[in-house]
Amino acid sequence: MSNLTEQFSAYSRWRGNAGEAVTRLRSWLSRNEVGDAQSDLRLHYLLERLRDDKLTVAFVAEFSRGKSELINAIFFADHGDRILPSSAGRTTMCPTELQWSRGARPELRLLPIHTRARQSPVSEFKRYPEEWQVVALEAVDAASLQAALARVGETLRVDEAEARALGFEVDPSGEDGIKPGADGRVEIPAWRHALIQFPHPLLEQGLVVLDTPGLNAIGAEPELTLSMLPNAHAVLFILAADTGVTQSDLAVWRNYVQGGGGRQRGRLVVLNKIDGLWDGLRDAARIETEIARQVESVAETLGVEREAVFPVSAQKGLVARIQGDAAQLERSRITALERALSEDLLPTKQDIVREDLLAETREVVGATRGLLEARLGGLREQLQELTDLRGKNQSVIEYMMRKIRSEKEEFEQGLQKYYAVRSVFSNLTNSLLAHMGLDALRDETRRTREAMLESTFTRGLREAMQGFFKNLRANLERSTTEITEITRMLETMYKRFSVEHGLKLTPPEGFSTLRYEKEIDRLEAAFNRQINTALTLVTTEKHTLTQKFFETVAVQARRTFEVANRDVEQWLRAVMSPLETQVREYQIQLKRRLESVKRIHEATDTLENRVEELKQGEEAVLALIAELEVLERAIAEALGVSDAGAGAAGAALEAGRAVA
Repeated sequence: MSNLTEQFSAYSRWRGNAGEAVTRLRSWLSRNEVGDAQSDLRLHYLLERLRDDKLTVAFVAEFSRGKSELINAIFFADHGDRILPSSAGRTTMCPTELQWSRGARPELRLLPIHTRARQSPVSEFKRYPEEWQVVALEAVDAASLQAALARVGETLRVDEAEARALGFEVDPSGEDGIKPGADGRVEIPAWRHALIQFPHPLLEQGLVVLDTPGLNAIGAEPELTLSMLPNAHAVLFILAADTGVTQSDLAVWRNYVQGGGGRQRGRLVVLNKIDGLWDGLRDAARIETEIARQVESVAETLGVEREAVFPVSAQKGLVARIQGDAAQLERSRITALERALSEDLLPTKQDIVREDLLAETREVVGATRGLLEARLGGLREQLQELTDLRGKNQSVIEYMMRKIRSEKEEFEQGLQKYYAVRSVFSNLTNSLLAHMGLDALRDETRRTREAMLESTFTRGLREAMQGFFKNLRANLERSTTEITEITRMLETMYKRFSVEHGLKLTPPEGFSTLRYEKEIDRLEAAFNRQINTALTLVTTEKHTLTQKFFETVAVQARRTFEVANRDVEQWLRAVMSPLETQVREYQIQLKRRLESVKRIHEATDTLENRVEELKQGEEAVLALIAELEVLERAIAEALGVSDAGAGAAGAALEAGRAVA
């Protein structure tokens, strides 16, 4: 695990350095009073996201594929024994998250299976600790850890009606659901979800391990398949070398891992239990040939590249690590999987975080630089005006006063157009939020629920559910139209103020709803696979189907629109902030110019004093621009990217000094 630990440690250090660089920028903006509330809020959210950054690795398999043993081998060998239960049979009966949060205490939290009857997703129950059973963990005692975590595999025996009411498929043959026992009762998991807070080195650095149950249990918890697995940064799909790809394995792969088809980055296939080939009768060459043949077969069956399939022996890898047997560890091939995991997962996650940080900080730095350059321009204009007044008579000074007053009147006339645009902007914003807002989603959810409950036939149910997706897309399309209109209107206003009043304004950034449209597409694809099938529609009672649709699909759609609302509101504030800041700064500069000339008109001996003040102010602003450049370079260096943007800023600064 050393390579994986080192990679995570390096990523954690990189993230920490980036956070420190952003913190310095935020403090500098506040200390020098050159930021605004919007910029401070953006940087605050950015730092919060960095601090709470998680990397989720999900392990998915049917029962008895060695999934828990693989987790033990990769993450817990340093404890000298198995931590997660991995004996023969079913050991993981519910989705289990292993994580560590700041300020947490080692514990196992278990959500009772009967909470499914309350029509709320697991994410909702996470807000209410009292709903969970809590078992304290002794982090240094492997035996007590094993005993506590064994509870994840606990089961209940219930009658068929209760099992179905809790979302489990029951099938007398055992092919398409849980097979009842001789007494007619069904064995189901005792727990719906498990959370393990454990101070492991990788978990402390933001890793989250998601251990999932087999096919029947996966299908019974749609939130797992609609949200948790698609949002995982890496998914390890585990097969057993002695069974290959069974029908149930293929069902799990197609329905819950592969998703929309084709190989996705971060989706790795693990062919476990290759030690079954080490029977003492085959030589190394024959074993290698057999493993290669199985890898080829698995890759062809699943439709993935051969390089995405990793043959390993989790059990031998765990034992080798505990016993310090380097040769056995090499033979288990566990290190090759870890290397692929670190090379596939961490760079991808780092790229996403880097792009997010760069986009946010560059916008804040750009807006601040624009403000400082506008302030510098105003100071230099005042300095030039007052320098030109040296040796001039009172009539020239009076002319200058009239000229500044005229500029002030022209600017105030321009402000009337600005206020008119603000009014239109406000109306368009209200319209945009009406389409993208949560009220619109609640109305659509209510209409869909009513249509489903009023439907008599399967066709009506299907049309109501499909109409839900159609109307969500229509709302996003209308939102895109209004976003385009807002952007075009602001571009015109930005250009007008730049040309007429010399404000340093760059065109506002656009906003795209594509990511939310893609999420709705993904959600609909999952819906079509898991709910919108002829078998499900015919065999599922209408109220049960309606409940399932709104517990899963509607909940995920709401999360997507919550993110969209947050993002668009932040964008709306961001596109208006530079104009508002520059208008305010220009007003201040006009007022200061007029006051300076007035004072000089009243007492000519103050001219030289005022010129000296302006020169000092100019140097102070130039110093701030230089400091901002240093901060921008520091962020670029912390992120490990080219500081070309900062270099351009430096060139602009040197040009400004030359003009001065």
